[in-house]
Amino acid sequence: MVTPTLEIVPAFAVPFGHTRLDDCSSLNAELEALFVARETDEFRNQTPSHVPQQELFESRFNLFTWPEPCIRQLRQFVLDSIARAVLQATSVGVDELQRRKMHNHTWFHVTRRGGSFVSHNHPLASWSAVYCVRSGEAAPGHEGSGVLRFFDTRAGAGAYRDPANDRLLPPFRFGPVEFRLEAGQCVVFPSYVYHEVAPFHGADRRITVATNCWFT
Repeated sequence: MVTPTLEIVPAFAVPFGHTRLDDCSSLNAELEALFVARETDEFRNQTPSHVPQQELFESRFNLFTWPEPCIRQLRQFVLDSIARAVLQATSVGVDELQRRKMHNHTWFHVTRRGGSFVSHNHPLASWSAVYCVRSGEAAPGHEGSGVLRFFDTRAGAGAYRDPANDRLLPPFRFGPVEFRLEAGQCVVFPSYVYHEVAPFHGADRRITVATNCWFT
C-alpha cells in the first residue's frame, strides 16, 4: 500500500520581526541623555494603565512628535521597520501602504533595579514595536533580568504534554518567546500578543522605546 502524503502547515503562526540599527552608539547616547533629563512630572504618563512603580518611569505617548534630531532619526527607523514587517507578513503592496496613513502612540521607559511591566497587550493598534536604547547590565543569578517575554496566543496550548508533543519544532512549539534586547535592536509584533517585561536586576538602568501603530 502506498503511504499517503501528509502535509504539515503552520496554521496559527505569529509574525515577529527583529532588526538592528547599525552604528547606534551615538544616537543611543543622545536618546539616553534626553530621556533621563525628562524623567519629570511634565513628561510622565499621567493616566497609566498599570499600577505605577517607583523603579519604572513611563513617558507620555507623544514621543515621536518631539522635534529633537535624535527622536526624528529613531522615528524613521522604527516606523520603517513596522512598514517592512507589514510588507513581508501581509499581501499589502508598497503602493497601497504608501496611500495609508500610519498613526502611532510612542513612549519611553526608564527601568531601574526591581522595575518590571505586567502582562498586557494593545488591542487598539495593529502593529507594535520595542526599540532598545540601553539593555542594562547583566545580573548574575538573575538570568531572566529585564527579558521581554511574549506569551503563546493559543489558549490551552501545552495543557497536556507527553513525549509526542513535548519537543515540537518551530513554529509549532508552545510556550513563551523571550528576547534579551540589546542596544539598537528593534522587535516588531502584532499588537494583540500579550507580553511583559521581567523584573530588571541590574544596578544601572534599562531604557526602551515602545510604539503602537494603526493605519487608515
